[in-house]
Amino acid sequence: MFTRIVECHVKPEKKDEFNNKIRSEVLPILQKQPGFVDLIALASENDPERMVALSFWNSKQDAERYHQEHFKRVTEVLKPHLSREPSVETYNVDTSTTHRIAAGKKAA
Repeated sequence: MFTRIVECHVKPEKKDEFNNKIRSEVLPILQKQPGFVDLIALASENDPERMVALSFWNSKQDAERYHQEHFKRVTEVLKPHLSREPSVETYNVDTSTTHRIAAGKKAA
């Protein structure tokens, strides 16, 4: 399993609109992608402008395909709500109880 971690800095007055866009426009795009597994969106308690989204994918190839084919469009949808460009990091998922992954094993 593979994950993309996208960090966004949301304009304080646009936070509710940003969250609505994630739910109503971004999540449906993700759910249609081959290999998409899950999305977890996190809001920082210490920095109210910082949001982090973790998307889980069956494979690195699935995540890369999404990035190349759809991420620019998703960024454009969210851009009016952001104070700067989102940053993206990628990782192999080593262990996850939610996704039933043990170290060194693939998702079922």
